[in-house]
Amino acid sequence: MPELPEVEVVRRGLADHAVGRAIDAVTVTHPRAVRRHLAGGADLAARLTGLKIEDARRRGKYLWLTFDEPETALVVHLGMSGQMLVQPAGAPVEKHAHIRAALGDGSELRFVDQRTFGGWALADLVEVDGTVVPDSVAHIARDPLDPRFDAEAVVAAIRAKNTEIKRVLLDQTVVSGIGNIYADEALWRAGLHGTRVAAELTRPVVRKLLDGVTAVMSEALAVGGTSFDALYVNVNGESGYFSRSLAAYGRENEPCDRCGAPLIREQFMNRSSFSCPKCQRKPRRR
Repeated sequence: MPELPEVEVVRRGLADHAVGRAIDAVTVTHPRAVRRHLAGGADLAARLTGLKIEDARRRGKYLWLTFDEPETALVVHLGMSGQMLVQPAGAPVEKHAHIRAALGDGSELRFVDQRTFGGWALADLVEVDGTVVPDSVAHIARDPLDPRFDAEAVVAAIRAKNTEIKRVLLDQTVVSGIGNIYADEALWRAGLHGTRVAAELTRPVVRKLLDGVTAVMSEALAVGGTSFDALYVNVNGESGYFSRSLAAYGRENEPCDRCGAPLIREQFMNRSSFSCPKCQRKPRRR
């Protein structure tokens, strides 16, 4: 699933190509694409028509558009394969384009989703800790690229968890935006195995880990994020290139860039974790 850098790439594209434009009409062609909007596709289309897009915002992996109707937001769930594409009105319609919004400049904002795990839903805006967010995002913690991210508070929150450090990194209520790829990359940079217990880590170690999270996601963002296939693209349909720079994720049996030992793959929370058996020693069972 897309993580913070990939979602931020989409957000920036929407800010450049959709913000400031009015929505003239909305067409919904697949009910799953609006299943989170409980009033249904017709209601979503009617409420969006006539609104002007004022901003594209993000927290962690969560993306939303705001409008000239001040209390309404359109939350976009990208799921596993969701794409937000801005296309000329006459461009061929993609096979899995489940929602199309005609914009006032003649272009179309299209939600394309091959696996139909994503979708659009309208939400009310609420203020949480001094920031206005959709009510469905209110429980999500700030991410490391948020200007108001409090690193020391997050260090304390992480060290309060008596569970595996990778599990804590993936908990979006502690720190948001981190998924499986960037968790493995940050753990590799910090020299930590993902099954180390968070509460047993020192403050300097956790700070180093968070610095690694920030650095790797910033580097990925600079090259358009991580794309392993054609499903992860920006609003122009272009892929990111950070997969070429990954140090751990997806590199089973390849030599560690730090020590040369073959990297390994292990199961963790029904997903794969990649690490170096030499640089990231597995803790002894207690």
